[in-house]
Amino acid sequence: MQYARLGRTGLRVSRICLGTMVFGTQTEEAAARAILDRAVAGGVTFLDTADIYPLGSRGDLVGRTEEILGRWLADRGGREGLVIATKSRGRDDDAGGDQGSSRKHIVRAVEGCLRRLGTDYLDLYQLRGPDPHTPIDETLRALEDVVRAGKVRYVGVSGFLAYEVARAVGKAEALQLPRVDCVQTRYNLVFREGERELLPYCAEEAIGVIANNPLAGGLLTGKHPPNGEALPGSRFQLPAIGEHYSRRYFAAAERETVEDLRPLAAEAGLPLAGLAVAWLLARPALTSAIVGASRPEQLDETLGAADATLDAGLLDRLDALTAPYRRGDALR
Repeated sequence: MQYARLGRTGLRVSRICLGTMVFGTQTEEAAARAILDRAVAGGVTFLDTADIYPLGSRGDLVGRTEEILGRWLADRGGREGLVIATKSRGRDDDAGGDQGSSRKHIVRAVEGCLRRLGTDYLDLYQLRGPDPHTPIDETLRALEDVVRAGKVRYVGVSGFLAYEVARAVGKAEALQLPRVDCVQTRYNLVFREGERELLPYCAEEAIGVIANNPLAGGLLTGKHPPNGEALPGSRFQLPAIGEHYSRRYFAAAERETVEDLRPLAAEAGLPLAGLAVAWLLARPALTSAIVGASRPEQLDETLGAADATLDAGLLDRLDALTAPYRRGDALR
């Protein structure tokens, strides 16, 4: 496993981050614990979750993922050596009245995360998407409060556009408030839009970048048939979110690209999932890639990517093959 500083902070994280968003629905607690054990044994120190997980959950399922993680942390004797990241913005009560990035919601959300995780502080707390109904000044001052209270160590954002990150960074600097130290963004071989503005900005400002969806919802594992429906039990078949992920990634062009990637993975001596993660980790601005699993053995294909080196020629061919997924930038 390789490790890197998160942006310009002194916090070191593993370059593979374990994502937990299916813990509690697609993956039951016993399997989730086995996945956590396997990841830590493989050198992973960085764990990512959210207060609305598991993915696609409703009602009393919301928050179950943090609870599973909290019980696992307690049984292992604490969080020593681990970096715990969570995020919030979505609904956390049945009435839906407490949500967004208001001071009220942030304070309550942080307290809820701490309670479910069974810890007294969060290494990284991320805003999960911008809130157009709350002034950014209010959000940043609320984040300052939880940082000064010792409940949060570092602040990040998830799902922000480049101009939204720049605005938050500029406001924080002007008001002398805690800085945005990392950005979590969707990034993979078949979704490269962030290369146009977001990633160059983060590199210039020394902001850490965490990639989610590195396997395009499982498409880049190469396990789905090139024609026909996705495999049963996959993210593309889950209730509530299956249609969303299918619209994102299960189109003909993306599936054809997967077939074109297979010989390049074989040339690199990596499974297709390993190639996808290794390519991400070779991107200049990237700090860590969030890799999920529904079974422990699935991690075998991705954990090794942290130590893989792709030669310059192969990287050039991967770049050329997937350039159209910059969504227009390749045409300049």
